[in-house]
Amino acid sequence: GGGAAGWEEDRRSGGAGSEDSEGVLSVEEVLVDPGNPMKYGLPPRAGSASGGKIALIVLGGLMLLFVFAGLFACSGYNRAIALDEDVKARWAQVDNQLKRRFDLIPNLVEVVKGYAAHEKEIFENLAKARQGYAGAKTTSEKAKAAGEVESAIARLLMIVENYPNLKANENFARLQDELAGTENRIAVERMRYNEAVKTLNAFTRRFPSRVFAGWAGVEAAAYFEVPEEEKKVPKVDFKS
Repeated sequence: GGGAAGWEEDRRSGGAGSEDSEGVLSVEEVLVDPGNPMKYGLPPRAGSASGGKIALIVLGGLMLLFVFAGLFACSGYNRAIALDEDVKARWAQVDNQLKRRFDLIPNLVEVVKGYAAHEKEIFENLAKARQGYAGAKTTSEKAKAAGEVESAIARLLMIVENYPNLKANENFARLQDELAGTENRIAVERMRYNEAVKTLNAFTRRFPSRVFAGWAGVEAAAYFEVPEEEKKVPKVDFKS
């Protein structure tokens, strides 16, 4: 009787243990479907969703960075082109006034020759200065040649003091007035041109704008300045 009772007790205890073990998963069962941990009563993996959001944010930030960088580069490139074109336009205005001056020179020389034909050296220097400007290719060469022409004209006009009849000549007075007006316009256009050159040259020297200037093939421009030796030439007031 004791043996039968012991056997029955062992059966009951073993049966309860087997029922309790039905809720426990084996390693093999978990490995079969690892992508669905909730199926086995495990907590969800929070890192998978947040990691995807972070990746999207980083990707969006990089795309915006590339867009802004492209817009900045385009803006810098266009700025370099605009400054270069402005310098060219300003020089064109200077060149127009210089041509106006050159158109007055032959008539002025003819009037002066009527009273001072023996001043050949002055006439020859003026002719050479005009030829120098005509043969100039770059802006710096033209600026230098224009200064030489200005110096030659000043020397030509200085001899008027030695010829009172020439000073009183109506044609000479009219040409002198036209030349004075032209010189004033040249001075104004020279100032505007040099201001444009200053802006362009600063752009080509700064960083990162110098990179954009290099991409656009834009280089620093030369100023239009009267040489120091030309500044020493005295100005004569013919109306006094």
